[in-house]
Amino acid sequence: MRLHGTQVINQQGHLEIGGCDTVELASQFGTPLYIMDETHIRDICRQYHSSFVKGMENTEVIYASKAFLTLAMCRIIEEESLGLDVVSGGELYTALQADFAPEHICFHGNNKSREELLMAINVGVGRIVIDNFYEMSLLNDLAKEMNQQVNVLLRITPGIEAHTHEYIQTGQIDSKFGFTLSNGTADQALDLAFCYSNLEVKGLHAHIGSQIFELDSFRHEVQIMIKYMADTHVRTSCLLKELNLGGGFGIYYASGDEPAKISDYAETVKVALEEACQCKNFPCPKIVIEPGRSIVGTAGTTLYTIGSIKEIPGIRKYVAVDGGMADNPRPSLYQARYESILANRSNEEATESVSITGKCCESGDMLIWDIYLPKVNSGDLLAVTSTGAYNYSMSSNYNRLTRPGVVLVKDGQADVIVKRETHSDLLRNDVLPERLKPVKMASP
Repeated sequence: MRLHGTQVINQQGHLEIGGCDTVELASQFGTPLYIMDETHIRDICRQYHSSFVKGMENTEVIYASKAFLTLAMCRIIEEESLGLDVVSGGELYTALQADFAPEHICFHGNNKSREELLMAINVGVGRIVIDNFYEMSLLNDLAKEMNQQVNVLLRITPGIEAHTHEYIQTGQIDSKFGFTLSNGTADQALDLAFCYSNLEVKGLHAHIGSQIFELDSFRHEVQIMIKYMADTHVRTSCLLKELNLGGGFGIYYASGDEPAKISDYAETVKVALEEACQCKNFPCPKIVIEPGRSIVGTAGTTLYTIGSIKEIPGIRKYVAVDGGMADNPRPSLYQARYESILANRSNEEATESVSITGKCCESGDMLIWDIYLPKVNSGDLLAVTSTGAYNYSMSSNYNRLTRPGVVLVKDGQADVIVKRETHSDLLRNDVLPERLKPVKMASP
C-alpha cells in the first residue's frame, strides 16, 4: 500500500498520520472516523500555487469545495491564497460563515435556484458561471431588480470525452452541463449574454471530467477553448479575457493509478496556451483552474473497526467494518478502487486475500474486493486511504447510520472539525403529527 503525506508506520507498528497514532485516535474519537492530514493539504495547495500562480502569468487557483467542505477547510484554503468554487447555497453559506472573502468565490451549478442566485448577488461573489438559457434570463432579471452588475462566465461543453468513468465525464456533447459548442448553442448563448444589460461576460468555463491522468486531455481542452474565444472575437468583436479550465486532475487511489505531477500539469497548460494564442493571434486570457479531489483526496483516511468475519471455503472471505457505503458511496457508484492497511498491525506481512464489506443492508455495500492483509481478527482497525474527496461530502444516513466525525491532524495534534453524529441527531428534523402520537391510557 502506498503511504501519502505524513503517513508513517511507527515503532509500535501502528499507522501514524500527522504525528498522531491512529490506534489512539480510534480510542479517543471512535470509529468510523475520517482523518484529514492538514500538512498534506497545505503542501498540495502550495504546489498548485507555485506551479500555476507563480509559474504562469495572470493565473488563479480555485478549490472545488464539493470535494470536501467544512468551516476549517475554508480557513485553510483562504490562508493558502486559493479561491473557492461552490455549487449550492449550502456551500456558499458555509464559506461565508467561515468569513471567506466572497469576491474570491465562484458559484457553479446547473440548476441554481432563485434564492441561491439572490444570495450570490447580495454577498457579491466574484463570478457566477451560467449553465443554461433559463438561468441566464433569471440572473439578469434578478440583477436588474437589485440594480447590480454581475460578473459571469458561460459554461461551454467542448465535446471532449476524457478517459474516466462515464458518470464523471462532463465535457462530452451529451452532458447535462453547459452550452454545446459544436451545434451552435454556445454562439447563441454568448450573443444573448452580450445583450443583457446587467450581465458582464468576463469569459468562458469548461470542465471535461474528473480523475483524469492523461495530460493530453487538458492540452486539447486549451486548444479548443482558445480557438473558440478567438473565433468569437472575430465574429462579435467582443474580447473574452478569462478562461476557467475547471478541474479533473487525477490522484492515486490504488495500484495502476499513475497521476502526473502538478508541475507537469501546469507546464502542459502553459505550453498549450502559448501555442494556441500564438496560432490564433489572440491575447492570452487569465487562466483559472479548479482542483478539488487532487487537493484533499490523498490527505484523507477513513478508520474502521473490523467486526464480523465470514469465510466461504474456496470462494471468498468477507471482512465487515463498522461503516460502508453510507460513509463512502464511491465503490458502489463508480466501482472506485481503494487500498487499505491494518492500522494496528501495519508492519505485519499480508498473508490472506479478503474482501472488505460494509454494514449496510445492501449486497452492493462492498468497499474493497480481494485485498491482501495480515490474518484479520475482529477488533482490528482498518485504515482505507485516499478518502479525503467525495466521502464525507457524499455520506448519508442510509439505514439510519450516524455520519462519522472528522478530525484534522497536524504535528501530533488532533482537532475535531466535524462532530460525530449521535442517534438523537438522526431525529432532529423528524416531526410526529398529533394524530399519530400514541394514546396514553389513564390509570384506573
